[in-house]
Amino acid sequence: MNNAIFFFFYSFAHQSKILDDGIIFFAQYFPYLVIILAGLFLLFHHEVLQAEEPLQVFLEKKREMLEVFFSGIIGYFVAIILKAIINLPRPFSIFPQVHSLISETGNTFPSGHATFFSALAFSIFFLHKKAGYVFMLFALLIGIARVVAGVHFPADILGGFILGALVAFFVKSV
Repeated sequence: MNNAIFFFFYSFAHQSKILDDGIIFFAQYFPYLVIILAGLFLLFHHEVLQAEEPLQVFLEKKREMLEVFFSGIIGYFVAIILKAIINLPRPFSIFPQVHSLISETGNTFPSGHATFFSALAFSIFFLHKKAGYVFMLFALLIGIARVVAGVHFPADILGGFILGALVAFFVKSV
């Protein structure tokens, strides 16, 4: 089933230059934009930059900001450890007909991108529900794009989402 879902999504790759460029954008460059958007959201939502004393407001809200990014970073490192332990190859390593749109190396499960952005999204969700849904959508877009690009199986993305959510919950609880 994992392979069937993978090939369904992968079938969108290599159809047109414009579509491939969009997939590459969401798989490789959009994640940087999401990190910037998360930081800006946290700064502007609390009006840190608009306050008369921005440093004071920042210090009051720094725990919330640190919690969001710390969740993502911890999740990413846990994913790296799990990748080394589980040791599953990427789709293009298994199937000769798969030609990835982006260059990736290493093992595949769980997806580090999915883990990081899921942890980030769930951390924001625990603090601000509506914005959390938006960041969950962003994480889903990144994950799907990485499947379409041929560098992850759907199970890698699902595993990353679950791991990210668990890490965000754990960080919130501490």
